[in-house]
Amino acid sequence: VLSRAELDGHLHSLPTQPTAIPYLTSYYSSRWGFCLAHEQRERLPDGEYEVVVDTELRADGSLTLGEAVLPGEEQGEVLLSTYTCHPSLANNELSGPLVTAFLYQRVAAWPRRRLSYRFLFAPETIGAIAYLARHGEVLRERLLAGYVVTCIGDAGPFTLKRSRRGNTLADRAAEYVLGGEPGVRMLDFFPSGSDERQYCSPGFDLPVASVMRTRYGTYPEYHTSLDDRDFISFSAMAESVDVYERILRTLDTNLRLLNTSPYGEPQLGRRGLYPSLGSSKEIDQRVEAMLWILNQSDGEHDLLDIAARSGVPMELIVAAADDLIQAGLLEPADARHSAS
Repeated sequence: VLSRAELDGHLHSLPTQPTAIPYLTSYYSSRWGFCLAHEQRERLPDGEYEVVVDTELRADGSLTLGEAVLPGEEQGEVLLSTYTCHPSLANNELSGPLVTAFLYQRVAAWPRRRLSYRFLFAPETIGAIAYLARHGEVLRERLLAGYVVTCIGDAGPFTLKRSRRGNTLADRAAEYVLGGEPGVRMLDFFPSGSDERQYCSPGFDLPVASVMRTRYGTYPEYHTSLDDRDFISFSAMAESVDVYERILRTLDTNLRLLNTSPYGEPQLGRRGLYPSLGSSKEIDQRVEAMLWILNQSDGEHDLLDIAARSGVPMELIVAAADDLIQAGLLEPADARHSAS
């Protein structure tokens, strides 16, 4: 039994947002309290209050993780990590699992996957740490790119938070796809935020970035009851699924190739790769793509590099590379090394 004044020391509200209930946690301290709207707090009358807190601290328990893997033709993997905590929050919580689940459906329906895709659902921070404790070495061996999917359901412009290294395949693919999106924000890595800080901890230093809409901590509804269903947009989440799928397709079609005839420009006409008559914008772009690929395919540059440098769309670069492979003018960059 507490007086109104004693109770007030255990109440948490937001005077600047009087209708919002804050979301607060106290994981590792023996503290109790109640979150409520500030306008409700101010209406509490004087008198005695009976408080009942029925909970356990430091009891043995368990941690539940959800994982699904879509295998590909190669061992290299892409990680999509989202978190399952933050009860009642829509953008900061529910949008991530929703977008990730629909993205799983999209990737599962692809007729072919070159890479494998690992989808992880876990409580933020402690879940990622627990997962890394068990599977971190496997990720270090196989992970080519990864993304933390969070705050992805509002109607704001997209935000890329780069990985710790800042120039990984995850960063480059996201930069390429998001470069054409209006109002996009591209941020360098910082060691706070969501689970990217676990994957990018120096012992692992994994190529994991995060693609969001409005970044956590930068919108007034963040970590309050105002982050509800009215704040998120299902059309925005559908657009987020589309953008993430474009990023994953960029990763899946990206190759590092080697020009098998690097001493001068090979004769494309006798291989049926050069137009014999006339010209059109589409044909000119296809030839331009092939010339860029042949010039840059020295084993050091991948198709994503070539698309970004040339300005030719990635889809056209990939199609032209397929033609050159069929003509025997390109081979995987490691093929010649393994043969020798």
